[in-house]
Amino acid sequence: MPLKELAERRNLLHRKSDAQTILRHALDDLHIGPTAVVSSFGAESVVLLHMVAQINKDAPVIFIDTEMLFDETSQYQKDVAQKLGLTDIRVITPKRDAILKNDVDGLLHQADTDACCHLRKVKPLEDALADFGGWITGRKRFQSGTRADIPHFEKDDRKIKINPLATWTRNDIAAYITKHKLPRHPLVAKGFPSIGCMPCTTRVGEHEDPRSGRWKGQEKTECGIHFENGKPAREGVAA
Repeated sequence: MPLKELAERRNLLHRKSDAQTILRHALDDLHIGPTAVVSSFGAESVVLLHMVAQINKDAPVIFIDTEMLFDETSQYQKDVAQKLGLTDIRVITPKRDAILKNDVDGLLHQADTDACCHLRKVKPLEDALADFGGWITGRKRFQSGTRADIPHFEKDDRKIKINPLATWTRNDIAAYITKHKLPRHPLVAKGFPSIGCMPCTTRVGEHEDPRSGRWKGQEKTECGIHFENGKPAREGVAA
């Protein structure tokens, strides 16, 4: 079945399903095939990860260590995985030869944020997802204009991408975390409601959009892993 048609059928099937039902079916959908959860272990990630743990603690969870993360994120990843009992956390990093060729001094982000994201996030994730037919994200429609219309299932190049929390609100997230007494990322309390790599993430003011601290002062709003084919960066970077 063509992937676009498969996504449309799943959206129709789950038009009234809750997030847990969508997630449970996605992890066991023979038509989609092997499916991985991709998590940043960021400010809101614990909600999706908790749901996954209730369904299958052995589900593969891919965590992209760009090697430019906050120390707090790296520790939070370990703490959450242990607390939830997730057994298959796959920590992926950029390839050494690609870093040496394109960003040996770690300053690429200052010259070209798209190229840096492609090198440290997009390409490593593409490689990690090579054997999977689908991948699950924690994206929500309220997070930014580019996410305002995301469906629960969508064709993403040669894979199906699943967004179980697409229709959730910020209040839904907060309520779930409170109800299940889940640990918050330590940087949230310090003014970081959306957390990416350390050089490109800043604190957010009380009345600012939560994602405004990502690539502040730039038009950029996404790292690139959610663009069509996942390749917004310049050709020839991070081969």
